[in-house]
Amino acid sequence: MSLPPREIPLGAMRFNSDLSKLEYWNGSAWFQIQTFSPDLDGGVRGVYAGGTEGPPGPATNEIQFFTISTQGNAADFGDLTRERTPASMGSNTRGVFASGSPGQGPYYTNEMDFISFSSTGNATDFGDNALSLSGGFGLSNQTRGLNAGGSTPSGASNAINMITIAQTGNAVDYGDLTAARNDAKGACASPVRGLVFGGITPSITSAIDMITIPTLGNADDFGDLQGARERGMGCSNSIRGLSAGGQDPAATSNIDSVIIASRGNSVVFGNLSANNINTGANAATTSPTRAVFSGGQNPSNTNIMEYIPIATGGSAVDFGDLVRAQRGGGTTSTGHGGLG
Repeated sequence: MSLPPREIPLGAMRFNSDLSKLEYWNGSAWFQIQTFSPDLDGGVRGVYAGGTEGPPGPATNEIQFFTISTQGNAADFGDLTRERTPASMGSNTRGVFASGSPGQGPYYTNEMDFISFSSTGNATDFGDNALSLSGGFGLSNQTRGLNAGGSTPSGASNAINMITIAQTGNAVDYGDLTAARNDAKGACASPVRGLVFGGITPSITSAIDMITIPTLGNADDFGDLQGARERGMGCSNSIRGLSAGGQDPAATSNIDSVIIASRGNSVVFGNLSANNINTGANAATTSPTRAVFSGGQNPSNTNIMEYIPIATGGSAVDFGDLVRAQRGGGTTSTGHGGLG
């Protein structure tokens, strides 16, 4: 017998045996979780956009791509509409890159642009973010993209802003984080939940925030990382979220793991290699089975790409190289955890 609607927890999931579909509860009704084939060129396509070759120095507008299923070097995809270090999000067909620092004034931007994963080429204007930001983060499911946190001209922000990925236009208000934060240690998502790891609030924090993506509202507490960290990487498949690297304030190689559908503190899952103990501003994305960690600062910028199997964890191994040594880019893919 089904529970009365008031007793079903927001974001709960069930298997509908009549329809043979997985569904989630959005607070008023059950919605089907959509499935899809994420393959392009024989595998899930990942992209790395923007970043900087400094410090010091300006950011780049370069977009690179790679196939997560097969190791190899990244290749040129096209260019962003402007040089910057963006937050990133995407559906299985479109990647969106929001705000970020150009590296040399003005320090904050509100530009958003997008690409179509299936065809290489330059990005196109999407609209404007609700705030001019640097150091923010992005996460998404198939329908909705969220960008939040970061620094504004007046200080750190707690605002969460929202776009509908399939429709160009300006971002609108979604809710607030539990605290204003910048330089978060990455973010990730399942189709129902988004998680934000660590950051500066204004001191370095271990807090993990949780967002229920299909419903507007404020973030809630999920748990804590193994230690307070900033400037790391976040990624996931639809079940497991990973938070890797960063600094506390010393550089760390730790990779933490959480189960997105539950709440609680992270557990130790693995390590980045000795060559890639990153102090920050690096980026990660996934297929359903692999997490790929790209670039960063160690202490100079690096072009190293590494990966781990999401099912087993362990020590990261070589994947290939970015086109050049850089940090601060935004990454997304056609098979990340928010897509199912």
